[in-house]
Amino acid sequence: MAENKTQPTDVSVEEFLAAVEHPKRREDGFELLEMMRDITGQEAVMWGPSIVGFGSYHYKYESGREGDSAAVGFSPRKTNLALYGLTYSPDADRLLPELGKHKTGAACLYVNKLDDVDRGVLAEMIRTGYKHVMEEINTP
Repeated sequence: MAENKTQPTDVSVEEFLAAVEHPKRREDGFELLEMMRDITGQEAVMWGPSIVGFGSYHYKYESGREGDSAAVGFSPRKTNLALYGLTYSPDADRLLPELGKHKTGAACLYVNKLDDVDRGVLAEMIRTGYKHVMEEINTP
């Protein structure tokens, strides 16, 4: 079976964030770095070239495909901030309407800037998303 393309790297998270061109996304990236570090108790690790991840979990699908991924994380993209692992928790359905301006994808939450969302609700989504991934989805 093919190995996942997105693997942890030794690239410095701080150097990656410092190189983000868009000033607001760079600023938001450093804020998310501190927020996710504080909430998860994990140090940030670069996953692939553009995802800042916290903690890791092992998954195994019914198809037999398995691998490892960041439990929660983010990527400061050109058009938005992509947040990973926050919509997996059953609490996400309750919290999303309270979050503020956002979009959702298959496994991502997208925000244009942190000023568009309620940081308290975002913190709760990080907390519940991380806990759910580590306790319910993780298959060691």
